[in-house]
Amino acid sequence: MATNNKVIRKQIVFTYQGLNRRGGKIKGEIYAASASEAKGNLKKQGITPTKVRKKPQPLFGSGGKPIDAKDIAVFTRQVATMLTAGVPLVQSLDMIAKGADKQSMSKLVQDVLGQVQAGSSVADALRTQPKYFDDLYCDLVESGEKSGALDGIFDRIALYKEKSEALKSKIKKAMTYPIAILSISFIVVGILLVVVIPSFEDIFKSFGADLPGPTMTAIAASEVAQDYWAVVVAGIIIAVFLFKRALRTNAKFAASMDALLLKAPIVGNIVNKGAIARYARTLSTTFAAGVPLHEALNSAAGASGNAVYKKAIQEIKADVSAGNLMHVSMRATNLFPDMVTQMVSIGEESGALDTMLERVANVYEQEVDDAVDGITALIEPFIMVFLGTVIGGLIVVMYLPIFQMGNAV
Repeated sequence: MATNNKVIRKQIVFTYQGLNRRGGKIKGEIYAASASEAKGNLKKQGITPTKVRKKPQPLFGSGGKPIDAKDIAVFTRQVATMLTAGVPLVQSLDMIAKGADKQSMSKLVQDVLGQVQAGSSVADALRTQPKYFDDLYCDLVESGEKSGALDGIFDRIALYKEKSEALKSKIKKAMTYPIAILSISFIVVGILLVVVIPSFEDIFKSFGADLPGPTMTAIAASEVAQDYWAVVVAGIIIAVFLFKRALRTNAKFAASMDALLLKAPIVGNIVNKGAIARYARTLSTTFAAGVPLHEALNSAAGASGNAVYKKAIQEIKADVSAGNLMHVSMRATNLFPDMVTQMVSIGEESGALDTMLERVANVYEQEVDDAVDGITALIEPFIMVFLGTVIGGLIVVMYLPIFQMGNAV
C-alpha cells in the first residue's frame, strides 16, 4: 500500500465574524490548522474576516457514549448508501452528523466534515482521527478518491466492516458464553457454601448425632469458604487484571496465549476459521481496491487477530515480494487448509484472486456461524448437567442427616 508522506495536521474549529462580498455581516465556524490558515480560507470564500478565534473546548469533553467499531461500520454504510444515491459527500456527512444517535459520533463526523469543507481530502480528514479510522481504512478511501470511485470504495469498506464485526461477535460469543455460565455456577455454589449450609449446620448441632461423611465434608468446605471467601474473590480479580495487563503489554505472552488458543478444544477450531476468514476478507477488499498484493498482505497480517497467523502472513508477504506464488507460500505455513490454498491457486492462475478470496471469506464466515451455533446447542445440556450435579449434590448432601433420622424412626 502506498505510503502517504504528506504531513496531516490536526484541524481545529475557529469561530469567525466578517463581511461577505456585499458588505453584510456574517459569522460562523470554520476548520483549519491555524488562525492564519482560517483567515486565508475565509478570504478564498469571499469573506473578509474581522475576528477569528479558536473555539473553546468543553471542560469535560464532548460527553455522550463512546464510539465503538459498530458505529464506524454504520457510518461507513451510510456514506456508501448516500454516495451511491448521488448525494454529494459534504451533504452526506452533514446529514449523518445531524442524524447520529450518539453525541460523540455526531462530533466526530462534524470534525471530518469541517476539514473537508476547509479543503482537505476525505482520506486526509479521516487520518486526523486514527483512533477510529486506521491506516487500512484511510488508504482505501485515498485509492477511491484517486480512482474517482469513492462510492464503490465506501461500499467495499462498509461490507468489510460489517462482516468483520459480525465475525468478531460470533467468536466472542463462542468464548464468553461458557465462561459466563460457569461464573454464574461459581457464584451460586459460593452462596450455598457461605449462606445456606451454615444455617443447616446450626440445625445439625441440635441432633446430637454423628453426621454422614459427605455432610461433614460439605460443612468443612463451607467453613473454609466463610473464612477465606474475600481472599478467593480478591485473588480472582487480581489474577484477571494481571492476565489482561500481560496480554496488552507483553508481546511474547500474548503470542503464546494466541498459540494455545488455536490448540484449545472446540474453541480453537473457531478461532482458526475466524483468522482465515479475516485474512481472506481483508486481502480481498484491499486487492480489489487496486492495492498491490504484497502491501495488501501487510494489512491482512494486522487484521488476522492472532499472533501466529500474523507471523505466518508476514512470511507469506516476504515470499511474495521475492517473486514466489502466494498459494505456495501459504501451503508452506501449514496453517491454511488445502481448500483455501487451492482456491487461491485458481485465483492466481485466472487473475480473479480477489473473487476467490471473497468466496473463501464467505465460506469460513459461514462455518464460524455454524460452529458457534453448534457449540451453543452442545454446551447448554452439558452446563445443565454440571449445575444439577454440583448444586443438586450439595443439597442432597445437606439433607442426608434428615433422611437418616427419618429411616431410624
